[in-house]
Amino acid sequence: MTSVRPAPRAWQRMLSGRRLDLLDPSPLDVEVSDIAHGLSRVARWNGQTKGSHAFSVAQHSLVVERIFARLRPAASADDCLVALLHDAPEYVIGDMISPFKAIVGGDYKKVEKRLEEAIHLRFSLPPSTSRVLKTQIKRADRISAYFEAVALAGFSEEEAIKLFGRPRGISRDMVEMEPLPITTVQRAFMRRYQEIEAWRGTKPNKK
Repeated sequence: MTSVRPAPRAWQRMLSGRRLDLLDPSPLDVEVSDIAHGLSRVARWNGQTKGSHAFSVAQHSLVVERIFARLRPAASADDCLVALLHDAPEYVIGDMISPFKAIVGGDYKKVEKRLEEAIHLRFSLPPSTSRVLKTQIKRADRISAYFEAVALAGFSEEEAIKLFGRPRGISRDMVEMEPLPITTVQRAFMRRYQEIEAWRGTKPNKK
């Protein structure tokens, strides 16, 4: 008699008590406290950065949102929240470096997309980001990556320019590149989220 193996577990238990299904994530199982906790403990560049602390995805997210807001002063509160959450799926799946993403291919992207949609719906954002907004956030992301590469990851300026382009409109003194302790970053992420949420509740969005 052949035994039937149970299906592999596809959910993760969060510290909030939520169980998030990676194959079919529900917005009801997404909590910002879990996102802040997870992202502050996920290292950028696979941890290959200078400093006493890892440069976390949460700190990167704060930098990207700050750059985005500087480049687009008329951005709405919703737009800034999308920028802050642009790497939020990584609180579940981790920060996979770009070369490895290219090897893994489409399945990773499918999981990432489903998580992103659930996260957006949880915070009353459109499930899919518009092409224009995505391009603007990607520009801020690449600027942050350039400064991270040069300041923290051992890249020369020439290498960083080839990979991420030359940053325009943002100078090194405008961004925080000193890796911060986990709990400091976690609190900063939550604080910025709360500031944006208060803004969303008091001001009309400008598109």
